[in-house]
Amino acid sequence: MEGTGGSSASAAAPVNQWWLEFSKMFQYYLDKSTPHTTYRWIGTVVIASIYVLRVFYVQGFYIVSYGLGIYLLNLLIGFLPPLVDPEVEHSDGPLLPTKGSDEFKPFIRRLPEFKFWYSFTKAFCIAFVMTFFSVFDVPVFWPILLCYWIVLFVLTMRRQIAHMIKYKYIPLNLGKQKYGGKKSSASSSGSRAD
Repeated sequence: MEGTGGSSASAAAPVNQWWLEFSKMFQYYLDKSTPHTTYRWIGTVVIASIYVLRVFYVQGFYIVSYGLGIYLLNLLIGFLPPLVDPEVEHSDGPLLPTKGSDEFKPFIRRLPEFKFWYSFTKAFCIAFVMTFFSVFDVPVFWPILLCYWIVLFVLTMRRQIAHMIKYKYIPLNLGKQKYGGKKSSASSSGSRAD
């Protein structure tokens, strides 16, 4: 009896070792990709395009696409608002400034950009793999699913935009703000020739 348990454990050891090495290597490259936001999103757009072409080519898997759309909408809902919702919680941590005299506090997301990107990309990869199994190709009338998803998107985004307007925050990082300083009067008078 003891020999049987020992042989199955020794047979699984190389698989476990390989999986551990693969996980470490995957995490290493994932960590190295963290500062390269633009290239990560370009890769995700390529993966999403391949998925869209696959669904278009096989003319099916609309229920998979609908589920993917709902999941991506859920990710977007977590990505847009701040970590601490001023409407719900009052904490001692950083809050959004509500007046011009308030001290600047950085915008901290509920779902960080890297986790948003990783979940977004992983969802497209899983959906792409699902398109190779006919069990997921449920026959549905896709225009109804599309209309329902658009209604969900519009209602959800309307609520999010109203929340953003109410608490005066923009969840996008548009780079460093540039302010127009005082222009010297010498440069403006020197360029005029009368």
